Amino acid sequence: MNASTFWFLAVGGSAALTHMLVFAFFQHRMLPEVANALGFCIAFFVSFAGHRLLSFKDAGTSVGTSLGRFIVTALAGFVSNELVFMLLWRGLGAPSLAALFVALVFAAGQTFVLSRFWAFRR
Repeated sequence: MNASTFWFLAVGGSAALTHMLVFAFFQHRMLPEVANALGFCIAFFVSFAGHRLLSFKDAGTSVGTSLGRFIVTALAGFVSNELVFMLLWRGLGAPSLAALFVALVFAAGQTFVLSRFWAFRR
């Protein structure tokens, strides 16, 4: 495993854990879909900072360009996350945290590809 892959997994895991903790705290205080969105918003900052500074520190783009592209990348990941979450939780009746975990793993693959080859292009 190369350093970029290691850091992507470490940063992604940290952002996913942040997302899940925020969700777990707020899911009974608001609609779970809203708690998922709030978790995404907070985890976004963990993710961007970590990926820019660690996973893709040799990016050939400026911070501003990377941020703009990563916002698009993260929003695309969130849309797929929310769709999978709602399908599993509302559609199939899966437990909310399990549904969120599967949705986060699904979105992580998409985010890696878009981050590596576009947002933080080398």
